[in-house]
Amino acid sequence: MLTPRTDGRDGSPRRFRRPAWAGRNYTLLTTAAVVANLGSAGSLIAAAFAVLGTGGSATDVGLVATARTIPLVVFLLIGGAVADRLPRHRVMVAANALNCVSQGLFAVLVLTGEAKLWQMAVLAALGGTGQAFFAPASEGMVLSTVTGEHASRAFAFFRMSMNGANIGGAALGGALVAAVGPGWVLAVDAAAFAVAGAMRAFLDVHHIPGRAPTAGLLKDLRDGWREVVSRPWLWAVVGQFAVVNAVVVAAEAVYGPMVAEEHLGGPRPWGLALAAFGAGTVGGALLMMRLKPRRILLTGILCVFPLALPSAALAVPVPVTVLLLVMFGTGVALEVFGVLWMVALHQEIPEEKFSRVSSYDWFGSLAITPVATALAGPVQDLIGRTAALWGCSALIALLTAAVLCVPDVRRLTRRPAAGSRLSGASATGTEGADGPVAPVGDAGDAGRAGDAGTSAAGSGSAVPAP
Repeated sequence: MLTPRTDGRDGSPRRFRRPAWAGRNYTLLTTAAVVANLGSAGSLIAAAFAVLGTGGSATDVGLVATARTIPLVVFLLIGGAVADRLPRHRVMVAANALNCVSQGLFAVLVLTGEAKLWQMAVLAALGGTGQAFFAPASEGMVLSTVTGEHASRAFAFFRMSMNGANIGGAALGGALVAAVGPGWVLAVDAAAFAVAGAMRAFLDVHHIPGRAPTAGLLKDLRDGWREVVSRPWLWAVVGQFAVVNAVVVAAEAVYGPMVAEEHLGGPRPWGLALAAFGAGTVGGALLMMRLKPRRILLTGILCVFPLALPSAALAVPVPVTVLLLVMFGTGVALEVFGVLWMVALHQEIPEEKFSRVSSYDWFGSLAITPVATALAGPVQDLIGRTAALWGCSALIALLTAAVLCVPDVRRLTRRPAAGSRLSGASATGTEGADGPVAPVGDAGDAGRAGDAGTSAAGSGSAVPAP
């Protein structure tokens, strides 16, 4: 993101410069997200092995994961309303503090050998609660740091940074779990939350006007709901991804490992496939730093069709090389959609209601995923794994085609001069006027590679770590 520039005369470097759109707040938010995601990606692996290390079964691992998911879904709407009532950066810092404490306690229990299943489940639930309050506030803050002109590039770089952190964090976390044990990896995650929270505490919010008092939390939730249902393009896509996320996670979290074990050679090729998806999301983000399609949602929704390919590839099943190509292409397509979705929200949703709308987006996109994962096994027993995988592909394709029938999805276009989100010059910021600024292309947040490969929570953006 920092690029050395020369003065064009003697070739000597002048200084490292940020792109004009990458102001102080944006840089802090992106760096904090990278730090937090590096820790959290490894902690997901560490938590599973911590449960197994106490003698727990695969079912126990699932119970701890579910303990995190349930409060995430339950508190998302409240978290969105709170983020629109209070300063968003304070909500983010408080959520980071909660995650730091819960992961720190988790680490202490594991390192001392005193961890019990119910304790790990409670601490995981606290982590999910923190995420529920963090996620809507985070998206609102990112939107407040960029102007409409640079939104696509800024969102693409933000997402690319987090995807890269997820990939690197998972690889590093797995190695550290093997080398020093899960307890120390959980301790590193707690420290990462502390560092990220401290960075977010230094966000400059003096340019953001105070929010007027509202009539209450329930009224705020009703206002957010009215914002969603008044926009057919919004509720159509949220409804689409409620199902798309569910079947993608079910296919890749339940069926994918089984297909890999029986037909592809075991966990190694499946890990490579998930890594190929992660690499694809980075490639998609790089692509979107340069492309600005005019029809935002039409282009984005067309890029959802490839999400049907991994399930179809597993149903065949195709050779590993073909699966890697499919997963890479799917990652590219999903990231294109994710960036364009953020651009659409940035352009169309009033800033003061953004976190509430974002929370409905997250809630709708996550609500039935645990149910789908739980039903994946019984469905396989009923109709067979191959039929279940083809069914996943068909649902994704049919729902995506149905969303294209919504006129507003086809008509929504990028406004050439969309205004900034409360940020003004102080939020987007530029370096001083002395000397050239690095072009955007030289710069190296959803979404954000998820735990289940192409899972796309948040209408196309996999769930981020706070």
